[in-house]
Amino acid sequence: MGLLLKSPPLAARCRDKLDGQLTSPACRSGWSFAGLKAAVPASRTEISRQSARATCPGHCTSSHQASQIVLPSPSQRFAAGDSPVDAAADKLMENAKEKSLAFQPPFRHFATQAIHVGQEPEQWSSLAVVPPISLSTTFKQEAPGKHKGFEYSRSGNPTRNCLEKAVAALDGAKHCLAYASGLAATVNIVHLLKSGDTIICTDDVYGGTSRYFRRIATEMGVNVIFVDCTKLELLKAAITPETKLVWIETPSNPTLKVIDIQGCADIVHKHKGVLFAVDNTFMSAYFQRPLSLGADICMYSATKYMNGHSDVVMGLVSVNDDALHERLRFLQNSLGTVPSPFDCYLCNRGLKTLPIRMRQHFHNALAIAQFLESDPRIDKVIFPGLPSHPQYELMKRQCTGCPGMMSIYIKGKLENACTFLKNLKVFALAESLGGYESLAEHPAIMTHASVPKEEREALGISDTLIRLSVGLEDVEDLLEDLDQALKAAIPDYRIRN
Repeated sequence: MGLLLKSPPLAARCRDKLDGQLTSPACRSGWSFAGLKAAVPASRTEISRQSARATCPGHCTSSHQASQIVLPSPSQRFAAGDSPVDAAADKLMENAKEKSLAFQPPFRHFATQAIHVGQEPEQWSSLAVVPPISLSTTFKQEAPGKHKGFEYSRSGNPTRNCLEKAVAALDGAKHCLAYASGLAATVNIVHLLKSGDTIICTDDVYGGTSRYFRRIATEMGVNVIFVDCTKLELLKAAITPETKLVWIETPSNPTLKVIDIQGCADIVHKHKGVLFAVDNTFMSAYFQRPLSLGADICMYSATKYMNGHSDVVMGLVSVNDDALHERLRFLQNSLGTVPSPFDCYLCNRGLKTLPIRMRQHFHNALAIAQFLESDPRIDKVIFPGLPSHPQYELMKRQCTGCPGMMSIYIKGKLENACTFLKNLKVFALAESLGGYESLAEHPAIMTHASVPKEEREALGISDTLIRLSVGLEDVEDLLEDLDQALKAAIPDYRIRN
């Protein structure tokens, strides 16, 4: 028996086009979407009733009863001349000048800085265009205590320096520090605090961060409270004289809540001695610069978009304050949480394609979000690049675009979600995100299993929530994969009018 649900009249679902947005790298003066017609919804939907089959031309009446919807494949929806990519590119150029409807313009000189800052051939005697990998653990000194900037590789490494200089430029920062992982970066930041201090953390946060705050930081005497920082009044009310660090993710993981960075910064900076840190992992430096919006610390799990190839585990922290940088640099060396030179080389290389990758992630994710939002087998799509997202306008004000992250609620129960995930072929069922490959995971069972069940449920991390990291594959292949997995998960979907 299929799932029987009340639904709007078929005419509301069987439309040839649906107002939406798609983006294209063709736009260079800012992302603009309003008014685009995307050919993503199920058009020319086939209606099968008992022994007869008819094709809905887009103007069905409500006389159909308990009709079974046989959804066409994405390739059928994207017939020749009806490609959402081509149509969107044409429309996008027409609307590019509508600044009030656009995301923020791209950061100037970003690609040039990613390729050249910190990479100067003149720093090497060989004049190498690509920075070499410096594997040496120690460096010869000219005299006792007299060296050329490097003593021991934990304290400083030439390959790591190249990476840190490049990331600082991309973040619009004075300083950057690289760490062995995103959590290593988090640990170093928390070591700025002492026993009795309080951390205010946004309630929807990466599972590893939540676990560290709840089970380790608290055992060291640091108090941690979780607050919905999308509501600035709650953040304001939560700050006390003991508060020393406010920690947010935006968009959050995994429910993609968007937080007003400038609004939080204005509140936090009214209190002397309180640091404001933003986990920018989901956005990358290409789409969002927290320091320019008032944050004191911008951190990443560089494992994700910043490296972008799923072959490095690393963390990054960028700051502008010199004294804060010196404190973090001391902790980086003293705690020994540094990445290997080879990992630094790989991440540095990954930065060179960051602008191209992020634009394509956005392009693919938006097409998929629109496709899934129009699919009756999906209860809800959470993607900050859709107008249906509750913080869509905020997203446009503080970002230059959206990454490839989205979460969806599939209809049915845990069994349906698991069947969907097990039947994916192009998407890999795996944790992590932000690589060139597309990934799918079940937060309640996988990445956020360490979050207490009652808190997961309060946050909306239910048995039917699925997180997608949309990669760089051909979007048609990704759409076909999602469609066939949905058919496997909900093989007899029925809609009652």
